[in-house]
Amino acid sequence: MADKQRLIVVEDDAEVRTLLTDYLLRQGFAVEAADGGAALDRILSVSGPPDLIVLDLMMPGEDGLSIVRRLRAATRIPMLMLTARADDIDRIVGLEMGADDYMAKPFNPRELVARIRSILRRMEPAPLEGERYEVAGMVVDIAARRATRGDAVLDLTSAEFDLLACFVTRPQRVLSRDQLMDWTRGRKAEPLDRAIDVQMSRLRKKMDDDSGEIIKTVRNAGYVLTLPVKKL
Repeated sequence: MADKQRLIVVEDDAEVRTLLTDYLLRQGFAVEAADGGAALDRILSVSGPPDLIVLDLMMPGEDGLSIVRRLRAATRIPMLMLTARADDIDRIVGLEMGADDYMAKPFNPRELVARIRSILRRMEPAPLEGERYEVAGMVVDIAARRATRGDAVLDLTSAEFDLLACFVTRPQRVLSRDQLMDWTRGRKAEPLDRAIDVQMSRLRKKMDDDSGEIIKTVRNAGYVLTLPVKKL
């Protein structure tokens, strides 16, 4: 039997933390729980990186945004953040810092599991030999989920790599935000959802494309990879 996928739930509210942990255990995951950044660090030092971290943003002491920033600077662990705020500023900032997805509280636990499994599926290696593409001085390896420029590996989150893969496999086609949302996050875009725009901004910076010359914005339509792509 395959090993269970391991999650860490970081939530300062003891009742919510217990409910989340128990529910995820019943869904077949191996789960550890932490009440904040210090407890998370202890788990990481003893057990190593998990398959995914579920992280509450509104916590006393070191808040979730600080934890996202700190972890993303050193690791590529997928992170799904939870926020109780009604507006989307925390979500946008969290995505800018490198979180892979977010959910607003209160949420349906079944949707949380679906989001977790969607992120984990994206992290799995391709079952067959994958395709490799060359564009703008980069080599994008779909199976290895890696983009390189010369000897340097681009430090992309799982969500950013999925976005890049959409463009290199569909070059010189205008891709709408709704299409990109469906392909990268497995669900329809929510009204005013800026997740794709935020991740697009981060991807451009890592591609040295701040001016948007490689992946251009098409007003009221979406984005298009303008350069030719060579399949290797």
